[in-house]
Amino acid sequence: MKIDKPGNTLPTSSAGEGVARASGKDKSGQVSTPKQPASTNVSLGSTVAHLQSMESSMANTPVVNAAKVAEIKQAISEGRFQVNTSVVADRLMATVRDLIGGKA
Repeated sequence: MKIDKPGNTLPTSSAGEGVARASGKDKSGQVSTPKQPASTNVSLGSTVAHLQSMESSMANTPVVNAAKVAEIKQAISEGRFQVNTSVVADRLMATVRDLIGGKA
C-alpha cells in the first residue's frame, strides 16, 4: 500500500494567529477588535524585597578593606611586617587538599 504526500500542506500557526482570527467582521460588517485580557498582578513575596535590600547594601560595601591594606603597606615599608612561613605553608597545603578532594 502506497501513501502519497498531499499536494497542499497545512499552514503552521503562529503565536498571534489566534488573536488575529478572533478579530474580524461582525454581523453588521464592521471590523471588531479582540478583547484585551485583564491585567495580572504577580507577587513574589518578601524574599524579593529582602534580596533587593541585601543587593543594595552589598553594592555600597567595598571589596577591599583599604585601611587594612594601608596598614600592611606601612608595616612592610618600615620593616615590621613578619611572614610566618609555617602558617603560610600549612594553609597552602590545606587549600591544595581541598582542591584535590582529599580533605584531611
